[in-house]
Amino acid sequence: MRALTAVLLVAMSLAVSAQQGTETVRALTVTVGANHAPPYRIIEGGPPSGLYVEIFKEITDRLGWNTHYREAPFRRVLKLIQQGEVDVMLGALKTSERDELMAFVAPAFPPERRLFLYHNDANRIERYADLYGKTIGVLEGSSYFTRFDNDEQLRKEAAPRYENLVLMMEKGRVDVVVAPELIGMYSVRELGLPVNVSPFYMPGERSWIAVAKTSPVLEYSDDIRAALKLIESEGIYEDLIVKYMDQYAR
Repeated sequence: MRALTAVLLVAMSLAVSAQQGTETVRALTVTVGANHAPPYRIIEGGPPSGLYVEIFKEITDRLGWNTHYREAPFRRVLKLIQQGEVDVMLGALKTSERDELMAFVAPAFPPERRLFLYHNDANRIERYADLYGKTIGVLEGSSYFTRFDNDEQLRKEAAPRYENLVLMMEKGRVDVVVAPELIGMYSVRELGLPVNVSPFYMPGERSWIAVAKTSPVLEYSDDIRAALKLIESEGIYEDLIVKYMDQYAR
């Protein structure tokens, strides 16, 4: 373990030196596009925080980079990447459409179950087929799992935040809300509403640090991966995941 850490430190020190050239060269500044999605990305009400933000900060600290967060709804962040106004997106899932805009550099964030939340017992989901005939709340621009994303027979209603979706469910505008586990449970607890979790769920997949293909950050992809391996070897990565799972998982 010590040998691996030493190798990674040397590799990153060389990369940072090459980036900076001399002491008068300013450190790389990275613009991160992020929607406010606690507890992954907490962008409002103070300095950016959350699981994804903390993991990325550990990476950029080791690379000597500065970060600037630009808050926008999820779909808008994708547009900003297309326009060249954002360098990095945290927590994106791979899709063929996004592959055209971004390079998926490192699968930095842990997989999370996709939960189906309901308010009335009639909307409890026992199996996938139970989704048919129901109005399902989804986050605008988000991806969940292939069958669900591509199923044109499902009736979906989109909103910019999960809190909006939970409130829509409470008012009867949607029957079910699909959400990654931590953010779903966070939203329910913050709103203090009596929401239930269906027994049917879908396993998650790791999400990525994605870099805009037009961004100068792309040439440092190997450095990002090396820094991620370093924080994993130091146990910092696991500590952060345990911290958030202990606090927010059901």
